[in-house]
Amino acid sequence: MIQLHDSEFIDSFLSLCEHMKKNSPIDPKEFLKYEVKRGLRNSDGTGVMAGLTRICNVHGYVIDEGERMPVEGELIYRGYAIQDLVAGSHGKGRFGFEEVVFLLLFGTLPTPEQLREFNDMLSSCRDLPEYFAEDMIIKAPSPDLMNKLGRSVLALYSYDVNPDDTSAENVLRQSIELIAMLPSILGYAYQVKRRHYDRESMYFHPLLPDLSTSETVLRIIRADAKYTEEEARLLDLCLMLHAEHGGGNNSAFTARVLSSSGTDTFSAISAAIGALKGPRHGGANLKVVRMMEDIKANITDVHDDEQVAAYLSKMLRKEAGDHSGLVYGMGHAVYTLSDPRAVILKKEAEKAAQRAGLQDDFVLLDAVERLTPALMKKERGIDKAICANVDMYSGLIYRSMGIAEELFTPLFAVARISGWCAHRIEELLTGGRIIRPAYKPYGKERTYIPLEQRQ
Repeated sequence: MIQLHDSEFIDSFLSLCEHMKKNSPIDPKEFLKYEVKRGLRNSDGTGVMAGLTRICNVHGYVIDEGERMPVEGELIYRGYAIQDLVAGSHGKGRFGFEEVVFLLLFGTLPTPEQLREFNDMLSSCRDLPEYFAEDMIIKAPSPDLMNKLGRSVLALYSYDVNPDDTSAENVLRQSIELIAMLPSILGYAYQVKRRHYDRESMYFHPLLPDLSTSETVLRIIRADAKYTEEEARLLDLCLMLHAEHGGGNNSAFTARVLSSSGTDTFSAISAAIGALKGPRHGGANLKVVRMMEDIKANITDVHDDEQVAAYLSKMLRKEAGDHSGLVYGMGHAVYTLSDPRAVILKKEAEKAAQRAGLQDDFVLLDAVERLTPALMKKERGIDKAICANVDMYSGLIYRSMGIAEELFTPLFAVARISGWCAHRIEELLTGGRIIRPAYKPYGKERTYIPLEQRQ
């Protein structure tokens, strides 16, 4: 470890930091000069076409005579609209996440018998390997649960009977086991974090068969292991909406990039977890919660649109909030007029907020959603369709159930691992080439200078 208590060492280190910062950046104008598509985005904001997929379609605009035209957002899993999948399961009084997982992995909706067998399969795979929890989680607590999820998934390589076999059959087995075990890893990681860092009691509840993924999660994170049917179905809805979002999202693309190299399942999924952790990806829901608390602390009435708008304007001018100039929960790379996940969650968030006494929080988020587009045009001159994204209301729903903030992004991972595994399988079966985009070398050739002659 770097010895930051040594003043001479610190001075040397800081000098190296300045040296690094001087020689690393590239002027953004150079990217335009060479037509580099930063972030793999075209100049109109659309994504660079990098592959084909049967798994998911994220639709938010159409190209009409060369112009990008906004439309209502659609999220389609294997040809089925997410609204239909939600209505088809919840409307019949059953949990839907496991049905979505089956659909993503196998490409069809399950028959009643297939769904029963698949649920039994997941249930039988939830237990972690013997002594894994003690050796990999309890003895090595982490203040960040996403890091612990990633490390634990990577460590499971050592416990697998055939870790490097990339045949479809073996990868499917590994995928089902990881999808089943991630909630268990989450439960242990959270409880150990509570004890070690929060100085609170930890509780390890035995896993019960026949529980859905959402029921399992609520049971293992709560001290009393209790939950209501309403809570379990609400969490199940969140898992369904977060399960997949196309091959171009950062974490799914990460899984595909690693899979294209021929590496093992545990390395690919662990890397995807690392990608999801970032605040520009899965960590965004926490940013919304903290933004909401900041706004509440700086205005007197969340029902007063003028006060809310005034503060949002200051945020957009980088004069308030975290001074990033961002309004978290607003905007999306693909969706324009609406994010179908946010539309579904908003209805549930309003009801959940009323039950939990968080009505003011919902009122504030609704105001942010309504007011931000016009303020973006006023403050930034941005005159394009902008909508609330899924992160706007997911955090409020979790808070309404008393779920701790440090679990928000890990719950995203518990859902999204199903999409990652589906993309890994598709990449292995149909990709055929290592993903290797080009980077233009930038800089002049230099003559080597012997060490003793350098200044």
